[in-house]
Amino acid sequence: MDRMTNTTVDTPLAALLTNKRRVSALKALGVLTVADALTYYPFRVTDPVPVRALAEVRFGEKMACAVAVHALRVTPMNARRGYRLEVLVDDAPTAASRAMQPRTAALVFFSHRKSYVDWMASRLRAGLQLVISGDPSTFNDRLQFTHPDILTVAPAEPPAAEPQLAFGEPAVQPQPRLRYDVDSVAQGLARATRPRPVYHANSRISSEHIHETIDQVLRLLAGEDPFAASPVTADSAQFGEQFALGEAARARLAEQIPDVLPESVRTAKRLMHRAQAFCAIHEPQSVADFKRAIETMRYEEAFVCQCALLMARGRAATSNAYPCADVQLRDGYIERLPFALTNGQREVIDAIGTDMGRAHPMQRLLQGEVGSGKTVVAVAAMLQAVGSGHQAVLVAPTQVLAEQHFQSISASVGDLVPVHLLTGGMKLAARRKVLAAAASGEPCIVVATHAAFSKSFQAPNLALAVIDEQHRFGVEQREALRAKSERDPHLLVMTATPIPRTAAMTWFGDLDISWLTELPGGRKPIRTFVIPEADAHMMADMFWHIRRRIDAGERAYIICPRIEPSDAEDEGGGEADAPELLSDAALGDTGEPRPPLHAVVEIAQRLQSLPQFNGVRLCTLTGRDDDATKAQVMADFESGETPVMVATTVVEVGVDVPQASCITIFDADRYGLSQLHQLRGRVGRGGTDSWAFLVSRAEPGTVAQERLEVIAGSLDGAEIASRDLELRGAGDVLGDAQSGGKSSLKLLRVVQDARMIADARARAQELLAHDPDLAGHVQLAGAVLDFTRGNEQYLTSN
Repeated sequence: MDRMTNTTVDTPLAALLTNKRRVSALKALGVLTVADALTYYPFRVTDPVPVRALAEVRFGEKMACAVAVHALRVTPMNARRGYRLEVLVDDAPTAASRAMQPRTAALVFFSHRKSYVDWMASRLRAGLQLVISGDPSTFNDRLQFTHPDILTVAPAEPPAAEPQLAFGEPAVQPQPRLRYDVDSVAQGLARATRPRPVYHANSRISSEHIHETIDQVLRLLAGEDPFAASPVTADSAQFGEQFALGEAARARLAEQIPDVLPESVRTAKRLMHRAQAFCAIHEPQSVADFKRAIETMRYEEAFVCQCALLMARGRAATSNAYPCADVQLRDGYIERLPFALTNGQREVIDAIGTDMGRAHPMQRLLQGEVGSGKTVVAVAAMLQAVGSGHQAVLVAPTQVLAEQHFQSISASVGDLVPVHLLTGGMKLAARRKVLAAAASGEPCIVVATHAAFSKSFQAPNLALAVIDEQHRFGVEQREALRAKSERDPHLLVMTATPIPRTAAMTWFGDLDISWLTELPGGRKPIRTFVIPEADAHMMADMFWHIRRRIDAGERAYIICPRIEPSDAEDEGGGEADAPELLSDAALGDTGEPRPPLHAVVEIAQRLQSLPQFNGVRLCTLTGRDDDATKAQVMADFESGETPVMVATTVVEVGVDVPQASCITIFDADRYGLSQLHQLRGRVGRGGTDSWAFLVSRAEPGTVAQERLEVIAGSLDGAEIASRDLELRGAGDVLGDAQSGGKSSLKLLRVVQDARMIADARARAQELLAHDPDLAGHVQLAGAVLDFTRGNEQYLTSN
């Protein structure tokens, strides 16, 4: 009883479920609390089940039918441990209504637990009417339904005494909490024929058991006993009906699952109450109800997202920043560059310069193609800050990228301004020296990794924060940088990850957006080829081509998704920033087991045994290497001492080796298009011809093969990102929360729902104009706070 009265959306499932294996299986899916269960949405619903007489059965097709019980018996199974319940039924009522002769069938239930079989038998008696739903089959030339879903129909008059079970065993008396499932055959058929939700499952838990758990959760939230009806049938809880018809259940659920959307918005958009929507999603009365409920929750996600972004933008507009109007140092740097800026670079630098000259913080996202020259723009902005007497920090997502930025910036402007490197792997003395320089307020540039978010890093004179590869950092981390200075710093966030404009508006609606689409002069397009791994001739030609480029003094990357063959696929090989590979569903699951992913250790050994690489030294680079090893490997690769690097996706972002002309990506069919585009951008940076080889085991005609054709046929990041969203769905590109990913925007689709997002933004602006702090909308304020704290942390790059 305590569970029924004390259950809330924050209650852990471990406190509610006695089946610990199921708790563990759900945890692996990212479902830990009641709220997680409610928002673990089905990805589809089944078609309605047709009502048929037993004479109309179609084997291989599910059906529903009203039947009457003739007899039942429980028998032990001789061939194996366990018990068998066999119920003989006929469909006289249904057959008569369809002008057919009645037929008989057997309902068969197996279990190794006699208590379950006896419990099931105790619910049944001769003469009782049932509504069954299941797949018909035959056994010994007799029609049979194995483990069908059953609904007991309440008799018009009180039942007679319970019959004896077979072999003279006394009948198990029904427990008081058990009751008839429906009041009439018509009601039972309405339930049995309606669509069923289907969930993403795995080998540890089925879709039916996920549904059963969510069913129990809804019952507990409604203050009802989750075991009052059959705990083994998927139709045991009918909260779609209960919410519509049951006053007590409706009131209790509405109390436990309050609306997030303002009443005015919900009414204007004709959306469901939040509790009703959850019921209609997990217990849909019809496909139309399910779609309407999904639309309600999708709009809620859009509205919360836009409120959070608009509130962040509003806070920034009213805060104070250091105005940085001195552009002398910046302009001197630009004049010293050995190349001319593109028109796009010049326009963005001017826009940033104008923003930074104001007394409130700049909020700008710089979206640019791989190699479009974003770093030059960032350095120019940082020099404007330092030239105005303040500090600037550049935050990179990886150690390798931070060190490369430090080296390149030091080489270009180190004689003009102090440039410091701050990483988590630094020796204590060097780290303290950098922290002291930052804390002193001296005008300087600090290049840092995540160490910039630590409490020990303080920069009271910080005027500009540049975040490279924005998708690796969340709203919460952006806010953390604002606390480092006496005033809010200007903010420039950059990404080369292709993001469609609608996605950028969704995720970075609190920022002004600039686009760099023009590549600097001298860059040649990268030629991309899809190589079937099973084609030994093409694989050999590819390796010979790489050898010829190495002999010409160039470099080559070989990319693998795992580090060692023994690494589990779902652990990313222990890589700190491992690729989030496509799910079976996104790949178009064929039901066939997929071959194991290639690993750095395995491929390095394989290449060393090939004649194409005879006499060529190879190096490896992974996220498991320590900082010193990474630095040495990169130095040897750049110098040409080890011209072939076998690596994981640790090189995906920002690694800049101008001599690199070839990249081979193994298991390319398992990556998202945007990540392949990022990896491809590691070559062609020195003005030479360059090649990308996508080694694939995808079958012709599959979705995976279609993805690779997209990347091979386009160099346009925006087009690739849009196709990625179309082929994968926004849930994957935005962090697949259904698989325990980072994002809780589980339904919003940034391309398909662009109009919805625009509508939500307009209504959010109207609401915030009257209630800027959401003081009158407590539930919405809480949802916005959850969003801002990082539940929607980042766009993944894969």
